[in-house]
Amino acid sequence: MFKSKSIVKRCLTRFFSRWTRKPYSIFNSLGSVIKICVLTAGCSILATPGKAQEHADSLKIAKKIQLEGIVVTAQRTPAVASQVARVVRVISKEEIEDLPVQSLDGILEYALNVDVRQRGGNGVQADVSVRGGSFDQTLILLNGVNVSDPQTGHHNMDIPIDIGSIERVEILEGPGARIFGANAFNGVVNIITGTGKSGSGTVNLMTGDFGLYKADFSGTVSTGKLTNYISLSHSGAEGYTDNTDFKVDNFFYNAKLDAKSGQADLQLGYATRDFGANSFYTPLYPNQFEATRTLFGSLRFQSTGKLHLVPSLYWRQHNDRFELFRDNAPDWYKSHNYHMTDVYGAGLSSWFISGIGKTSLGLDFRSENILSNVLGEPLSKPIKVPGEDGIFFTNGHTRNNISLFAEHSIYLSRFSFSAGLMVSQNSDLKDKISLYPGVDLGFEISKGIRWYASGSRTLRLPTFTDLYYNSPTNLGNPNLKPEEAIVAETGLKFNRAAFEGHIAIFERWGKNMIDWVKYPDETVWKAMNHTEVDISGIELSSKWKPRNTFGDQFFITSVQVDYAYLYASKKSGDLASKYVLDNLKHKIDLAIDHKIHWGLGASWRISYQDRVGTYQKWENTQLGIEVPYKPFWLGDARLYWKFVGFTLYAEATNIFNVEYFDHANVPQPGRWYKAGLKIDFNWKKK
Repeated sequence: MFKSKSIVKRCLTRFFSRWTRKPYSIFNSLGSVIKICVLTAGCSILATPGKAQEHADSLKIAKKIQLEGIVVTAQRTPAVASQVARVVRVISKEEIEDLPVQSLDGILEYALNVDVRQRGGNGVQADVSVRGGSFDQTLILLNGVNVSDPQTGHHNMDIPIDIGSIERVEILEGPGARIFGANAFNGVVNIITGTGKSGSGTVNLMTGDFGLYKADFSGTVSTGKLTNYISLSHSGAEGYTDNTDFKVDNFFYNAKLDAKSGQADLQLGYATRDFGANSFYTPLYPNQFEATRTLFGSLRFQSTGKLHLVPSLYWRQHNDRFELFRDNAPDWYKSHNYHMTDVYGAGLSSWFISGIGKTSLGLDFRSENILSNVLGEPLSKPIKVPGEDGIFFTNGHTRNNISLFAEHSIYLSRFSFSAGLMVSQNSDLKDKISLYPGVDLGFEISKGIRWYASGSRTLRLPTFTDLYYNSPTNLGNPNLKPEEAIVAETGLKFNRAAFEGHIAIFERWGKNMIDWVKYPDETVWKAMNHTEVDISGIELSSKWKPRNTFGDQFFITSVQVDYAYLYASKKSGDLASKYVLDNLKHKIDLAIDHKIHWGLGASWRISYQDRVGTYQKWENTQLGIEVPYKPFWLGDARLYWKFVGFTLYAEATNIFNVEYFDHANVPQPGRWYKAGLKIDFNWKKK
């Protein structure tokens, strides 16, 4: 036993010093306590328990961990990536820095089987869905904290961070209800921020077509055991067409305090978005405008010891002012729409490792509240809208959810097994108790090739917009039932030094699916439950890293090719769909990163997207015939030069200058040129 411990210690010591040439690189966002615990767990549970572990080869273990990496999204506790019997796409900071994008939705645009439907450029507003789901079916996390908006998934990406603060993005493909509860229906996106080295900072200045500008700053200061990270950004543009101007501000603060008993983590954020919303929700009134404000805070503690305890608290407030007429409103238009959601929650997670595997237990509470002059049920007494004169909230609604979860995982030398159950009770579902079971299996067929299979049940509650939104062109439905689905998946995962990828086949049997629909001769969209929408899919992913074979001097850094196919079997008749029935049938993503000479490099991204479904085309100031979405090729490129803390870059988005629509009658920007300077500096005395 003592021999085994010494081997693990040598493994950790040797490996930390050379992890991607940056000490503790991938663990920065997890904190020092989790760094040690996760890696120790990885070393100890990859091999067969008992005597097999005593004779483990430390060099093989270190290489295995270096090859597989660490992810946290797919289970309640951190796990080695290839051992997880799910598809989890991890986009690292190194990848993000070379991408030809300046926003979170841009990062996700070229991710496998992720559908990003933008209404405005540069992250103003984007809907993100996974594997054919809708944007309301994707759960968004910030450092593991649920930041999804109960009013509508259109606001899920109102996150108070800039792209420069992102350490990595983890995308769990498929349902995560047994892990995160209701609304992790079809996928989970976890944005993980980093703090950087003490005494370091970054300034990024950018400009571009259509009056585009951006300035952001981030810096890290450590005092003793306390690490402080702060990020500020401001951006704006005049717009690529009428009424597409925008201004965006982000503020984010993260403090980490290390102690013998564990690590405390504090997050605070504030974001504002003001933007022209040309035809966002209807082409009948193109002069729309929207302004949102987001406040966010969370506090979490992670203990050390054999029993790991993680208590947490969080709060998110979102204010939304939607103007159907930005100016020159007609006489019948009486007021803008005002909404304020307050979401707060608390949780206690625990996990421990024993001779029979890893066990996780926990309890979560979440309260979702809205005040509005449109959404919800009538209030007994109106409440003044903050910051507005003579405007009052007249409606509101509150729903609370409490969940208990348990999960157990076993990792042997070639076999892995994980099973879990979440029991949830929501106040909107009366006395109904929802059960979210799930099972994952994995088996290593040969070195670097692993078979996996999983099955689970998932559910999504309707948003407040689904339930209550009424307007001249929309009609909500307070009698909506929750969406439900059973999902099964199997596939192969490949993980070698120079190549990684997977093949996956999955099926989702869904009922009571929620969507906004109408018949062709109608003008009002109605929220309703479809009887059934089943989705079958296959996806292929491959990434080649030639430098792992030919050395660091090889000019190609990486080549990635992804393909996803989806088939939706639905019973919708002649109904036109706004969201659920308009998924991507085919998606091909190509990515090439390469060096040129002396710090000069380039990054290329190309995506083919073929969307099913139709929409009524806006012609001659009226809605015309139903037309199908046209497939298109989308391309972005980035050229950069790095030299001693400076990075000069130039980008072009939509390099093919394609005219395309992500949403009906909302044109996307054509070719857009941008250029900027990034400065990394260090003021800490040596």
